[in-house]
Parts: sequence; structure tokens; C-alpha cells
Amino acid sequence: MEKTATKKNTKTASVKAKVSKPVAKAEAASILRIRVRAYDSKILDASVKQIIETALRHDAKVVGPVPLPTDIKKYTVNRASFVYKNAREQFEMRIHRRLIDIINPNAKVIEALTNISLPSGVNIDVKMI
Repeated sequence: MEKTATKKNTKTASVKAKVSKPVAKAEAASILRIRVRAYDSKILDASVKQIIETALRHDAKVVGPVPLPTDIKKYTVNRASFVYKNAREQFEMRIHRRLIDIINPNAKVIEALTNISLPSGVNIDVKMI
């Protein structure tokens, strides 16, 4: 019994020794990460399309749009305040999100994205990584 246990341990040890860590890339690429949020998915998709078209017009490499999970906030409210305590209404707000990455943006792309006009109700977070 002990011999089989030691064989299993030596096999796992040899497997662990063979696994190598990934090599870090020498080139550091700058990424412009854009997160877009809205309550209405149709308006969100239209504004994301507009952002991507603007970036592609200035010859930028675009990754996305990546759909992120939808946040659902639910609120439960009593219909009546006194007698009908069990009668309740539920309301919910859905927040749709998308993620767009622009790899190695130049000054023209950044200027064009700052001058873009998007519909109201669309929230944009821009971060340079």
C-alpha cells in the first residue's frame, strides 16, 4: 500500500516540475478601456456602435463590445399602508453594461471620442490601462 502512495506522490511531483510559468511580454501596450452603462439596451447598443465606428474611422484596433452582466435592482413596496399588508408591488431597474477596449490609441482617436455626442441616459467611464 505504501509503495503505490509514494508512486502517486512522485508522479504529481514530476508533473508539477514540468509546468512552467508564462513569460511576461516585453512590449507594454497602452489600452483605453471604455465602460458604457445605460438603462435601455437599445440606446446602449446604438451608442456603442457609434463609439466603435468613430474609433475604426481613425484606424484604431478595437476589442469588443463585450457584454457584461446586467445589474438588476429589485424594490418591493406595500400597495396599502394599513389593512392590506400582504398586497405588494415589485419594481426593478436593469442596468445594461458593455466593455470596449481600444489598443494603442493615438491622439486623433482620443480627441474624436471626447467630441462624440451620445444620447442622454448613457454613462461612460474611460480609463487608460
